[in-house]
Amino acid sequence: MDIITQLQEQLNTIASVAFNTFGTLQRDAPPVRLSADYPEPPSNPNVTEDATTVSEQPKTMSAALVKAAKQFDALVSALPLSERGEEAQLKRIAELQFYKLSDLSSAWNNSICNSVRE
Repeated sequence: MDIITQLQEQLNTIASVAFNTFGTLQRDAPPVRLSADYPEPPSNPNVTEDATTVSEQPKTMSAALVKAAKQFDALVSALPLSERGEEAQLKRIAELQFYKLSDLSSAWNNSICNSVRE
């Protein structure tokens, strides 16, 4: 698997872990009273786990998120360095965009010519 695909997969992993972490915290966090002006919030009836397990989950999930981020950083650092400067890179990007536009233009012209012939 190439490095770009690995980066994409790792980014998906980070997003998944973050999504699950936020969802779990939202589901399991104890209610908090925002101010004295508001009534006491009701307790969460969905909590069936003991308090120790619930208090350990954020630590475990945040550790998984940090690990995934570190793996992403390691993959980024494994990317090859460019021998060319920023100006050369910007010029190459412009060239690639031009070629892509000219290819699209050619494909569009061909499709128009083909539809006219029919």
